Amino acid sequence: MIIEYNKLGTILYSRISHKQLYNIFHYSYHEVRLLVYNKYLPIPKQFNDEFWTVEKVEHIRYLSLTGKPYKIFNEDMNSLRVLDKVRFKLDKATSISLTPKANLELEFSGIYMKSPLYLGDMSYGALSGNPNIAIATAADLTETLAGTGEGGLHPEVAKHKRIFVQWASARFGVDIRVLTAGMGVVIKIGQGAKPGIGGHLPGNKVTEPISLTRRIPIGIDAISPAPHHDIYSIEDLGQRIEALKEATGRPVFVKVAATNYIPYIVSGIARMGADGVIIDGHGAGTGATPVVIRDNVGIPIELAIASADKILRREGLRDKFTIIAAGRVSSATDAAKLFALGADIVSVGTGALIAMGCVMVHKCHVGSCPTGLTAKIDGTRVVDTEFGVKMLVNFINGFSLELANILDNLGLNNIRELRGRRDLLYGHGLSKDTLETLGIDGTEDEANPKLGELWNRRIIAYMHELMNKGNPVITSMGSTAPPDVEKPARIIDWLRSDGAQVTRPSIDPYREDVDTSFYLKGGEIYLSLPIIFDITEAPLEYKEAFSWSALALSSAVFDYETIDKYAEVFISSDGRGIARWSRNEIYENSYLLIPADENVIDEVIGMGVQGFIIDEDSGNSDLELVVSALDTKLKEVGVRNHYDILAKSSRLRHSADAFKLILLGADSVIMPYFILEKAIGEGNKGNLKEKAFSLITGMKKEIALLAGAAGVYSVQSTLTGNRELLRSINLNHSIRKALRIKPAGSL
Repeated sequence: MIIEYNKLGTILYSRISHKQLYNIFHYSYHEVRLLVYNKYLPIPKQFNDEFWTVEKVEHIRYLSLTGKPYKIFNEDMNSLRVLDKVRFKLDKATSISLTPKANLELEFSGIYMKSPLYLGDMSYGALSGNPNIAIATAADLTETLAGTGEGGLHPEVAKHKRIFVQWASARFGVDIRVLTAGMGVVIKIGQGAKPGIGGHLPGNKVTEPISLTRRIPIGIDAISPAPHHDIYSIEDLGQRIEALKEATGRPVFVKVAATNYIPYIVSGIARMGADGVIIDGHGAGTGATPVVIRDNVGIPIELAIASADKILRREGLRDKFTIIAAGRVSSATDAAKLFALGADIVSVGTGALIAMGCVMVHKCHVGSCPTGLTAKIDGTRVVDTEFGVKMLVNFINGFSLELANILDNLGLNNIRELRGRRDLLYGHGLSKDTLETLGIDGTEDEANPKLGELWNRRIIAYMHELMNKGNPVITSMGSTAPPDVEKPARIIDWLRSDGAQVTRPSIDPYREDVDTSFYLKGGEIYLSLPIIFDITEAPLEYKEAFSWSALALSSAVFDYETIDKYAEVFISSDGRGIARWSRNEIYENSYLLIPADENVIDEVIGMGVQGFIIDEDSGNSDLELVVSALDTKLKEVGVRNHYDILAKSSRLRHSADAFKLILLGADSVIMPYFILEKAIGEGNKGNLKEKAFSLITGMKKEIALLAGAAGVYSVQSTLTGNRELLRSINLNHSIRKALRIKPAGSL
């Protein structure tokens, strides 16, 4: 093997023979030129808010380079994440020892672990091969466990025994040899980065070795079905658990995303005979996921763990049932808090990638990872396996030493003594509901729900890509969305939608049609999606672009001043389509334009109009509160079906805003034309009609994704006012009560 180092000594250029390459990649029969990574790259400057900050990356790198403890009880005082606002009660100064006394060993289902660390579920294909080998090797050396993810089994990984193999919905590359290769089997129902939808490996990453391993065509997207088509109920799940136990003789775990009904899902999994559950929280990393799902569906792991542990104890199911907590476990301090909330083991996925060199550029899905970890397997770049193993072993050892030091400082002898010790925790500045869900004491804080920037760099970039592609934007790694990372800009940012799993099937939006259409004015107006664009003050070129697109897509525009020949508009030729709130005369078959003001609601009930347009720009209340209040009031008096509610604001940004407003009670949402302007940015406007068309098309598909993930086939008949599909994340108590939404993790 011929190797050349570059000036930094970071990347090695090598020429390896076809035999060596085949042994490593099962890929090619000719010589190729490889970039082999065996040292850390500099951490790039972070321009956007990021959960995996430079400080977190540097902490992990220190552990990986030294294998020694670095810092414990590390707190981010400015973080909005619930887990960061939970801290241990400490009545004395803390210390760190290189030889802590606490014992981290545990045993479950006949499996011994030296330290309670599970190294993610990252598939061969999402990772580039050598990282999969390094993870499995490190698990063997440290007597921890590694998950293989879906998509078959790399032959080198199969040589290792401390692995859990995955039985996912597509069954890519799965046979009895794969199922019996490791120490346990994981039935993957869902994951934190994409609850309610299946796995997704983009076609550009499906090269020959992945094709052979997964038994799928080269170059074609590998999209797992959203549900297992033989698991549509908890009874079905029980049968699969039993069948896999019989076939393999191995313990069977079930992996689910942290979603609305997680306490009941986990309870059902335990009753059906599973040995344990892997709960993957909102914000967890992944190789590829739609942005709209990643950022808006699911709940944080800390709330899910607390509620799952609570219900299992209440129902007498906690003994001999193992809970693995996954999603944003960035340090031993995070892990210790999750143990105190009820977890038995923590899963470290993204942290393991950072230990092997990940610099968090969110490019896993395109296959051009700058560190080779998630690169497309085409014989051009790879991580050096020995480097990966060394860094991971050091990371696990350093992480474990930090965890043992935390136990020492808490006066505990072993890891089992920490499980479920909520009395050791205290919440700082959390809502009343969150403290109750966690089951801990703390100080309450009714935080201002609007702290952040409405149009930040991330949202603009995302909308730009949506406009250009006309398809849901795919990204990778964990979410940076509010309220955990970015500061929320409006109430809706504190809300999360549901992902269907186990207790009800999701609807697969990639394979099944989700009906996103809405009917207004008693069926007179048909909309292919519940989003209307306000072009009242738009320049002529934007008016024409949206009007043409609305006609082509069976959508609509809102133009108070003019009648447009191209599209359905909410104003008739005699000027009677909309009545302003200030007018004395109210016309039948018109929409009453009212300000977003809760004091107006009682005055408009019973008026002989077709419906109400709630205008946030002309009111003094938040749109979310007024929409919910009007929907509630109309239901209370028994006339909800006689009126349409349209939510209008210049502060709306994307399809997720519209989706959540519909769940709060709106029939449709009127969004500003300048969303397109924001998406275009400083670039060339080009063909505005084409861009408007693509933007609306992309939003329609995103709403279908959100609905399908929630298990909804028909949007209007199921979603309007269906608050049960929403949960709030640490939203202040009074606002949550006004919206009539349950807190995340509540039983």
